[in-house]
Amino acid sequence: MDSSTPKPELSRDEITPQKLYLTRRQFLKAAGVVSASAFLAACLGTPEDASPTDPALADVQTKRELAENFNNYYEFSLSKTSVAEAAKDFNMQPWQVEVDGLVRNPKKYTIEEIVSLFPQEERVYRMRCVEGWSMVLPWQGFPLARLLEDVEPLPEAQYVGFMSILRPEEMPGQTSLSFPWPYLEGLRLDEARYDLTILATGLYGEALSPQNGGPIRLVVPWKYGFKSLKAVVRITLQADQPVTFWNAIAPQEYGFYANVNPSVDHPRWTQSEERRIGETGSRPTLLFNGYDEVAPLYEGMDLRVNF
Repeated sequence: MDSSTPKPELSRDEITPQKLYLTRRQFLKAAGVVSASAFLAACLGTPEDASPTDPALADVQTKRELAENFNNYYEFSLSKTSVAEAAKDFNMQPWQVEVDGLVRNPKKYTIEEIVSLFPQEERVYRMRCVEGWSMVLPWQGFPLARLLEDVEPLPEAQYVGFMSILRPEEMPGQTSLSFPWPYLEGLRLDEARYDLTILATGLYGEALSPQNGGPIRLVVPWKYGFKSLKAVVRITLQADQPVTFWNAIAPQEYGFYANVNPSVDHPRWTQSEERRIGETGSRPTLLFNGYDEVAPLYEGMDLRVNF
């Protein structure tokens, strides 16, 4: 089998059921800031039979073929290896993101305005799924904080709610799955303003594909992947904690914060270890997915309870 062929999808018991989805050293502050050795590693990828003994030294970018063909996106399919085909005709033009709620300057941005108004950067981040697998991805985007500065949150704003597109005519999962669509997510305002939190418009140097959440998605690398919702169409500043998709469906399994934490297992998946897509074996999960600089955001909170 060619090393670029996507690995088989996880077994059925590893998939969220229907009734209920880099260290600072590797975080790139701007495009092009990468050592020659890291660049070479990113180009080569990790061999399929690799089983790294030192995860902190072995992080390399996931091969593009894998990242484009192994996707959690229930709006299109429950099968991770079927999403790319199901999403190939998804129309991303025209696209608009509305920002409203407790802001001085509510706005509606086209995707073209977003790309031109907010300088794009490259950010190489780990992504950790609650199901126990992970990737390392080179996003292009910009800090969400810049957009928030543009709309000027009011003093009473404490949270940011996000909504994905509702388009059942192009997203078969929105008709075949009895979920409370559209997909909703939320962050505390200080989390949303944190520099690691970005709105991504690209991946691997090209516009974001439909199966990866194009044309624009949220990326919060210290949280489980389900917090980084795709196909953003609305951002709302509000005083109260937003309703979020998985937390509303199964609050005993999916917390609002969803910070990566190896000491708090999901009822069906251990969080102490993870499987990097493109590798065999497993590696230990890092608290906050290795982004320990966010720890002050949760000072005084019991992370075993506020999961």
